[in-house]
Parts: sequence; structure tokens; C-alpha cells
Amino acid sequence: MTDNDQGDDAPRDSLFEAPLEAEQERMVEAILFATAEPISIPELNARLPHGCDAERALDALRRRYEGRGVAVVRVGEAWAIRTAPDLGYLMQKETVETRKLSRAAIEMLAIIAYHQPVTRAEIEEIRGVSVSRGTIDQLLEMEWIRFGRRKMTPGRPVTFVVTQDFLDHFGLETARDLPGLRDLRASGLLESRPPPDRDTGGDEDDEGDDQNEMFED
Repeated sequence: MTDNDQGDDAPRDSLFEAPLEAEQERMVEAILFATAEPISIPELNARLPHGCDAERALDALRRRYEGRGVAVVRVGEAWAIRTAPDLGYLMQKETVETRKLSRAAIEMLAIIAYHQPVTRAEIEEIRGVSVSRGTIDQLLEMEWIRFGRRKMTPGRPVTFVVTQDFLDHFGLETARDLPGLRDLRASGLLESRPPPDRDTGGDEDDEGDDQNEMFED
């Protein structure tokens, strides 16, 4: 047999052979550790060498971190390394810079979270008051809401949905993990309160007056 014949039988593309599974797991671990924002499986595959299986490596890494001080968690359609939920109290800062939302912003955020995708007109119908552009801009600037698909209705109005940052901030995997009415009542968040003064004929004008600490950073 000639050298040429041996070359024909030898495996080709050896330069593109995938690393061992243990090495793929290390690579995924390094990417998650160094990336501030959650990262999706397609993005992981794009960074890994040819032939790697990010989803398989991610699953192995997630199981390896079970019971440890940090965990591999899903955030929407992406993944991240986060402090174990039961150890979150250790990460509290002595001095916390708070960013409060107005009652109007909180109401709008809650409506979007529970009714998404929802249009501005639908939000106004639920709240019974016009939505201020400033409230929308504030939530968009915080990157807690984003524009969704346009509805297939006359005028094709744009919709709003909550973002991955919103889910990450509140430790949710999806919006379906939001507490139900029973949970909200049990936590005292639905206790009776005097209704805010509203002028149903105009826009909101109490953006900075009635603050609530529910959504502090």
C-alpha cells in the first residue's frame, strides 16, 4: 500500500476535531464566568470550536454546579452563572443606591408582565388612565421592557413585552414564573390601599411624587 493510499483512508479535517467533552464543559464555564449578560446556546456555539455541543456541555456544567455556591441558571432563552438563591443575602451591600419607580410605572410594568404582548391602548384600558410617554421611556431606558411584534389589527399597533433584564433582575426563568394572585395576597402586596388620584381625561402627572420601593435596584 502506498503512502497516497494510506492518506486516502486516514480521517480528514483533523484540524476541526471537536475537543473532548470535559474540555467543552470548561470552555462553556469560562464563557459564562466572563460574560456579564446571560448568553444563549447559539451564541455559545458560535464562540466554541467547530464540532462542539454547547447544549450538552451546558447541561453537564449545570449538574456539576448543583448544591454549590453558584449555579448555572436559565434566564429567558439564555444562561448565566449566578449566586445560589439561598446565599443571595451574602451579596448585600452596605450602601445601596436605589432607583425607585413611580406608581404609574409600576402599574404599567405589572400589566406588561402579566398581559404581554400588550399594546399601549390595552394598557390604558386596563388602568383606566392615559399612559404618559415619560413612563414608557423610563421603562425602555431601564431595559425592563422592549417593543414586541405589531398586532395584526387595524393600524398594526406596536406591543410591549418584558425583557431578559427584567427576568434576570427578579430571578425569573420566564414570565410564567411571576407570582399569582394568591401569592401576592399572601405577601401583602394586594392589601387595601387608597386609590391614587387620577384625572381620567388626561395623562399621568404624578410620575415623581408617589414613589414605591417595590422595584428598587
